[in-house]
Amino acid sequence: MPLPLPIALIDRTEGLTPALDRPRPDRLEAGNPQRWTWLLHEAGPMSAGVWACEVGRWRIAFPPHKQEYFFVLEGHVRLHGAGGSVVDVQAGQGAVIPPSFEGAFEVVRPVRKHFVVVDAQPVP
Repeated sequence: MPLPLPIALIDRTEGLTPALDRPRPDRLEAGNPQRWTWLLHEAGPMSAGVWACEVGRWRIAFPPHKQEYFFVLEGHVRLHGAGGSVVDVQAGQGAVIPPSFEGAFEVVRPVRKHFVVVDAQPVP
C-alpha cells in the first residue's frame, strides 16, 4: 500500500523557483503581464499553489471538466463573463471559476492568490 501524501502547506514561496509565463498573444486584450506560478501540491485531479501576476487582461476558456477556486491575498482581479457580467475579487475574497466558463481574466491591481484547480478529465 502506498504511503499517504504529507500535508502540503500552501503559504510560502520564499526560496522556491516559480514557473514564469505570459498570456498567449492571441488571447491578450490589454497589456502583456508577467505571471508567476508556484505549484506546491499536485495529486490526482487536483493541483494547488500560489500565483502572482502584473496588470493586464486576457481571454480564458475552461473546459467542462476543469474548475478553479482561488483566494486573493493581495491585489484585485475582475472576471468578465457571458452577457457582460463582471465579478470583482479583491484581497480577502475568494471565488470559483466554474467548468465551461468563457470570458476574460483581468488583473486590475497586481495580484497574488492561492489557487486550487480540479481537472477531472475522464481517462480514455
